[in-house]
Amino acid sequence: MKVIKNYLYNASYQVLALLAPLITVPYVGRVLGVHGVGVNAYTNSWVTFFLLLGQMGISLYGNREVAYHRDDKEARSKIFWEIEGLQSLTIIFAYIVFIIFLFIFSHGYRGYFLIQSILIIAGGMDVSWYFMGLEDFKKIVVRNMIIKVSSIALIFIFVRTPDDLGKYIFLLGMSQVVGNLTLWPYLKGSVKKVKISLLRPFKHFYPSLLLFIPTISTQVYLVVNRIMLRMADTEAVGQFDYADKITKIILAVVTATGSVMLPHIANKFSNGDVRGIRKSLYNSFDFVTALSMPMMFGLAAVATKFAPWFLGAEFGPTARIMMIESPVILFIAWSNVTGTQYLMPVNRVKEYTASVTIGAIVNVIVNLFLIEAFGANGAAVSTLISEFLVAALQIYFIRNTIRRRQLFAVTWKYLLSGLVMFIVVYRMNEIMQMNFANLTLQVIVGMMIYVLGIIMLKTPVVDQARDIISSRIKKDN
Repeated sequence: MKVIKNYLYNASYQVLALLAPLITVPYVGRVLGVHGVGVNAYTNSWVTFFLLLGQMGISLYGNREVAYHRDDKEARSKIFWEIEGLQSLTIIFAYIVFIIFLFIFSHGYRGYFLIQSILIIAGGMDVSWYFMGLEDFKKIVVRNMIIKVSSIALIFIFVRTPDDLGKYIFLLGMSQVVGNLTLWPYLKGSVKKVKISLLRPFKHFYPSLLLFIPTISTQVYLVVNRIMLRMADTEAVGQFDYADKITKIILAVVTATGSVMLPHIANKFSNGDVRGIRKSLYNSFDFVTALSMPMMFGLAAVATKFAPWFLGAEFGPTARIMMIESPVILFIAWSNVTGTQYLMPVNRVKEYTASVTIGAIVNVIVNLFLIEAFGANGAAVSTLISEFLVAALQIYFIRNTIRRRQLFAVTWKYLLSGLVMFIVVYRMNEIMQMNFANLTLQVIVGMMIYVLGIIMLKTPVVDQARDIISSRIKKDN
């Protein structure tokens, strides 16, 4: 039940994260315009590289190490101070490298780059990895919700014209700083003071560096697409950025399982519970497949009219990008289970690194051919190919751990239910005018068709839901 509770905490925040852009994205898109959105995406992409350099895989590594030593407060406290000390040093190094980059290369948007760099500073204050390792998601979720709601309100108050792009970037950066600082008071009582002479922060450098490679490779899909598109057209960056954002917003509800399951599996691994790990892997894979299928088909079904209605007429081309990229929801959901929920916590980092690095290299190579010919649509195809390859490689790597036939035994049931849903919703979208009421109706009808389909086909996720409800009723009685 603890895993379910943590997932619900995390998923509830992801729902808020889903709703927040539904409020801010159309507003910001109309106020800042395609050019402003493109400048923000471009400068943020570069700063993200330096943030990743500073965090250097420490967040994932720290999460896992805390989970390994969860029951030993002495060891846990020592690990916390060592990892946080290492993160502070690497963030300082990354910021120095960023300043050098800023004055050598970035002549066009130097002011925006400087404001974006607040995110690098915020990264040094992030201790959410510690609470994730403890599987204490309540503190993180409450913090995130308060900051998210506050930042939405401030955006509407201060971002009014295209000239307010700097204010918009500043608000996003400062919300991260404040959010990360709010977790520090919770460390009291959970983390003991440790003598500085006993700390060995650099012993964590190499293992966190191993996790830095897949982390930076994963970000290639997000960053390189925008940088390469910028060479062709700033507006294309804006079109792709919003299509990718909407896809990833929906995906966040599915990948919430990764943050919850990583420390859970890591703890099982440290206790030698191989059977429990395998069972969790099958259940999680079935769950994310059941959840991502309707999201994938639903997004593709409504994209044509949704994009120009939601984002504004100038974002019309975003619709096709969304349709092309929608299967990414399924592929990332699968790799989230095989990579984040299995390969990472059981310390098979080399295989995880190989899969995402190969995916990143393929992404860059395919981009070279497709972006010039097809622009943002080409970048979407490149992302699709890369994410499929990552998922396929990871499933191949765990072939001796799981039975692939069992892993995909009922996938056809979710696929069939999703296809039927897509046909109906796509037709509704064609004949109905796009507005909030009609969109809500399409979502409800689609959900009803999909749920009815998986019930009729007797899928495992329905049995799991029935068992959870039954056990809850018995507990209440």
